[in-house]
Amino acid sequence: MRKDVSESRIRRDLKALEKEGRVILLRSGAAKLKKGSYDTSLNACSQLHTEEKDHIARVVAELVENGDVAYIDAGRTTLLMVKCLKDKQITIVTTNAMLFSEIAGTQLSCVMVGGDILISTVSIVGPLTDATLQDMYFDKAFIGATGYETKSGVNTPDFREAKKKQIVKDNSRETYFLVGSSKEGRRTMCKAFEITECTIISEKETEFLRNNATYIIAK
Repeated sequence: MRKDVSESRIRRDLKALEKEGRVILLRSGAAKLKKGSYDTSLNACSQLHTEEKDHIARVVAELVENGDVAYIDAGRTTLLMVKCLKDKQITIVTTNAMLFSEIAGTQLSCVMVGGDILISTVSIVGPLTDATLQDMYFDKAFIGATGYETKSGVNTPDFREAKKKQIVKDNSRETYFLVGSSKEGRRTMCKAFEITECTIISEKETEFLRNNATYIIAK
């Protein structure tokens, strides 16, 4: 154990990893890695990396201009950005089932795409969703995902989510991938699209981003 890292700091880090679904804490105080592809639930996600998500959401909102048609994906970071868009005259298309609570009392025009709801992430997916999105076109799309790396690109453990994100990317003039650096290098089962097909918005610059991606740093 490094002497400059306190025991309380280690416990906090392990608790954070448990909430994120990466490890399982054992009664003995040990932890084991949680294997397999997974998606972090919205409840767990809302408690993780909140400051970085706020920074990303504010920067993203600055990219949206009056008159835009903007697709907003499911996820906590994309949900936060809506708070920064309330004074803009735009049309939002979304598969984020939590969005209704954020647009109440605003002048935002919102189209909620129908389909099946994934309870853990409150995301709308499925054949009905895909068929609707196939005939819709966007000025800008703001996508969330479970992880990203060179080979598996922007990825998610659910094939329905991957298909949906691919359709949106293909139908958007500009595609932005909203993601914290904690998801860098993470690979799950389904590839949505290449990291070179979007602009990554993250809270800090990394060697991976410098070498592999077009990106914006939210500060």
